[in-house]
Amino acid sequence: MMSKTWLVTGTHTGFGKQLALQLAQRDDVNLVATSRKAGQLDYLNQYDHGQIAKVILDVTKHDEVINAVKTANDKFGGIDVLVNNAGLGYFGTFEESNLDDAKYMFDVNVWGLVDMTRQTLPIMRKQRSGVIVNFSSIGGLYSFPTLAFYHGTKYAVEGITGSIEEEVKGLGIKTMLVEPSGFRTDWAGRSSHKTMPTHDDYQQFAKFIQDNANGAHHEPGDPAKAAAIIIDQVMNHEDQLPEHLPLGKISSDLAIDKYTKLLQQFKDLRKISLSADSPEKQ
Repeated sequence: MMSKTWLVTGTHTGFGKQLALQLAQRDDVNLVATSRKAGQLDYLNQYDHGQIAKVILDVTKHDEVINAVKTANDKFGGIDVLVNNAGLGYFGTFEESNLDDAKYMFDVNVWGLVDMTRQTLPIMRKQRSGVIVNFSSIGGLYSFPTLAFYHGTKYAVEGITGSIEEEVKGLGIKTMLVEPSGFRTDWAGRSSHKTMPTHDDYQQFAKFIQDNANGAHHEPGDPAKAAAIIIDQVMNHEDQLPEHLPLGKISSDLAIDKYTKLLQQFKDLRKISLSADSPEKQ
């Protein structure tokens, strides 16, 4: 049985850690696990019999991105699955948000993902095979107050991934967007910066931010189950790999609700939409 090589970013906590734990125990997987600091991946040592590489990686540092991809390729002779999981959140009303924090989040969630993917694609193109799994969010499909810039990163990931899919589908490479709702990870807690409202007009949203922080690690979603689903889809259903994978009831419910309503709006506006073209162009 040929082993598949998985390169997973952000395997210190959350979804990334669960993916790494499960992948490390499979006989048909080589794992390249990454984190920003040494020692954070020692939990993998008990499973390592030569099929695991641990790499220091901050996805905002181009030289570390190059090194991670090179390590995977040199050690295991290719990369079959890239999982862009590393990311963080930010809570704050649009008007009051700290733009330095917002820009850093874009550097991680968007530009880090872009750099990882651009470095990995030449390997996959040469192989004429590969799967790119990009972590988006229900926040890449549906918007909430106080998350404007987080949504901006995830809507960007959705759009970028869609274009990649169109460009590589004839090369044996597939993409899958993972769109979780609330899961028991550090996202709403340690992994999210927060700016509490100060203007009276926005005080109503302070509770929303605080409730998300207080609810960290109490969400309905189980990261271990999510990881198992992702691995199963990639390893056992690659021929029918979904382009979008909402995970969690809330994610599924909100996605269906939004796009059902949007479809009806588009239909209602059909005549107006067509009237914007010159008659001969319709």
